[in-house]
Amino acid sequence: MATEMEEHVAAGENGAAAEEVKPYRIHVSSRYLNLTKQKLEIARLPHELDEPKSKDWWQPKSQVEPLIDFWLEQYQWRDQEEILNSLPQFRTGFTIPHSESPIRIHFIHARSPRANVIPLLLIPPFPFSSLSLGHLVKLFTEPEEANSQPFHVVIPSLPGLSFSDALPTNTAVISSTADLLNSLMQRLGYSFYLASNAGAGASSPSQIDYKLADWLSAQYPDSCLGTHLISPPLTQPKLQKAPLRWVKWSIANAFKAAIWGYRPEDISALKQSSKVVTTTATSGLDTFGLSEPNTLAYALCDSPTGLLVFVMKALRRLSPQREFTPAEIINFTQLAWLPGPESAMRFWAHCLRHPEKMSKKSDGKPRVALTVFLGDEQNAHQGNSSGNAEMYAGVSDGARPPYSCPSWAKLQYQVLYTNRASGEPGFLAWERPEIIAAGVRGLAAAVLRIDKRLKPSERPEPVPPPQIVAGAEATTPSEQLSELQHGLLAPPTIGERLLPIREISDDTKVASDESIAAKTPSPVSAAKSPLQSSLPTTPAIESI
Repeated sequence: MATEMEEHVAAGENGAAAEEVKPYRIHVSSRYLNLTKQKLEIARLPHELDEPKSKDWWQPKSQVEPLIDFWLEQYQWRDQEEILNSLPQFRTGFTIPHSESPIRIHFIHARSPRANVIPLLLIPPFPFSSLSLGHLVKLFTEPEEANSQPFHVVIPSLPGLSFSDALPTNTAVISSTADLLNSLMQRLGYSFYLASNAGAGASSPSQIDYKLADWLSAQYPDSCLGTHLISPPLTQPKLQKAPLRWVKWSIANAFKAAIWGYRPEDISALKQSSKVVTTTATSGLDTFGLSEPNTLAYALCDSPTGLLVFVMKALRRLSPQREFTPAEIINFTQLAWLPGPESAMRFWAHCLRHPEKMSKKSDGKPRVALTVFLGDEQNAHQGNSSGNAEMYAGVSDGARPPYSCPSWAKLQYQVLYTNRASGEPGFLAWERPEIIAAGVRGLAAAVLRIDKRLKPSERPEPVPPPQIVAGAEATTPSEQLSELQHGLLAPPTIGERLLPIREISDDTKVASDESIAAKTPSPVSAAKSPLQSSLPTTPAIESI
């Protein structure tokens, strides 16, 4: 059974096997799904007074009750599972200090069929996993415009999320995770690659998104040849540390002058953001009490309703004006509920409590592309504020990050490309993914001009990973993705408890099948229906 295999590998009996790159397929036990339904049916909600509405806190009961009904009566997990299994998923393990077993990383690996392809490591916005960005694959591997730069895309799930193992307790999470991600690219045959955020770094919980990309760019410059940073938490020059840059900034700011890389829109955006911004430590997601994660984890691991409200609160903070459908909200919640949220919360809390100091790796500055948001009225949420007004009424929970002035980055980085986008970042990967792609392609063009190591003709071609095969037929990544609906909110994560803190009974295990044989695909496949073409044909294994 799949779960027996999982326990066998997790125990470290065959570490060499864990380090192989294996195809991966998801299947959740029906018993676990039934247990979720039972917990929803007996949920007890707090009492709330309908009138008058509180001026100090959110009252979500009127939104929560219909969502619970939708989850119980209309939401179909098996349909979501089919969509997720259409993605080219893999997993491989790495040996790290203080871990008795290899740490296995789950990831999407989609190779482009185009020529002159560049490897790209796309980091999901925390706490989403690789599966949340499946809808972005073709945007990078098969761009619509013929002259657009294509990429081989690797999208990992961070340790403890989705099917990736959690890091050992007391492990430095940013440096260890960055090392795992760099090692993953090397194992896949990508000696040189680019990396990119997929969400705003300044508004990420504990700035995890930014810290990972920053660590990769600074500590692995011989392999990560450039990094695309989205809304990084930049600070203005200080007189004591950089007197010349401080003088330039002071003059540009005082005279509102377009000099030394500063632009009028930078001054305007800084003025606008200063009226509403407080630090993320006091107004953002880090106010959720995660300095000690276990108390909240015990409650959320036992209550899908509690986790639902937690997710709704997070959505309000990240994108207050975004209208979410019931299916989208339940996708977020279900896919955090199935593996359990405790590992993500511990990752988050450790990063918040133990900031890591980076030692200087080389004399040169890391190469970066920057995407920043001007915060003007032409935002990304137009048309999304009417149908869900009740959910966002009352207390405002939006945590707007300060404007990241691109010229401020020159003290720390070699800035190769800059994009000043309108509006706020919001849920960028779902609302405006073309902005991510533009920043990555701008970075690629700039790096190709100055570094021959990234040129495809001078880089050894990596060996393709094994395809998911059944009999004489194989499904390619492009076939597998044909059924994904463009523009819909992709489910953020789905998983299992890989190294559980407590004993898990057979009734609550989340199973999967990663022991899928890899064979040479048949040159000509038999005709299939559209649905069959999008899904791996290897039967799933259910743990009962």
